[in-house]
Amino acid sequence: MKTIVISGGTDGMGKALAMEYLGRGDNVVVLGRDPAKGAVFAEAGRATFIQADLGLVARNREVVGLIAERFPVVDALVLCARHFRSARVETAEGIESTFALEYLSRHLLGHGLAAALGRAERPVIVNVSGPGTAKPEIRWHDVSLTRGYHGVAAQLQAGRANDLLGVAFAAEHAGSGISYVLLNPGGVATSFSGDYDAATAAHVEALKRYGKPVEEGIVPIIARIDDPPAEPLSAFVEGRRIAPTGPGFEPGAAKRLAEVTRRLLAEHRPGRPS
Repeated sequence: MKTIVISGGTDGMGKALAMEYLGRGDNVVVLGRDPAKGAVFAEAGRATFIQADLGLVARNREVVGLIAERFPVVDALVLCARHFRSARVETAEGIESTFALEYLSRHLLGHGLAAALGRAERPVIVNVSGPGTAKPEIRWHDVSLTRGYHGVAAQLQAGRANDLLGVAFAAEHAGSGISYVLLNPGGVATSFSGDYDAATAAHVEALKRYGKPVEEGIVPIIARIDDPPAEPLSAFVEGRRIAPTGPGFEPGAAKRLAEVTRRLLAEHRPGRPS
């Protein structure tokens, strides 16, 4: 029996994955913001729902503690949570919301649960992001996009940050046995959680019409959970392996982002004066 933790597990692909592994009899920990959506897991066997706004640094830290206390061994961590915003929004902690939810949360959950993952026989982190797609550089001097914000630009920056997160995590935890997988599922008619302007909403509706079903979209994720790659870092576009090297996976940029992240998180550590 495995223990699977899924962020963004109350909708779309995350929910489909949760139901898949619950059906197998595994322990599944679902992280999500909406208690009404989480309620469907209340009678779903070995499901644990943790209500959490993963856009908040403090709440991610609390969630890590809750999981580590109840589940000392975690076999797989699947990072799916996302929420598109056409207009720039800051969290209650003063961080741009897309960067907070789609990058900082994944950083905190992955590193925070590394000890529990390291106790598993074949541990894996599957970061459902966008390897294999062209992305701009990190806005190193304005990661919160205070100037020239655009929802797509925020998503692309988060995607680039996750590519670099994979590089940095694999280097830092090289001897842990944890397989870090960056996975682009392709066009999937998933939930597309977000606050959209009219033009973007029309594009999303087209994606929902022409995207592949969620049940098909989760197949490559399931494959990586069931049979984690042997190497510390790997990347896939749907079921096709790509090399996590070259532009977008630069070790120097990964180290730089890790340092930026450490400084940003230090500003939100418990007990720090506001």
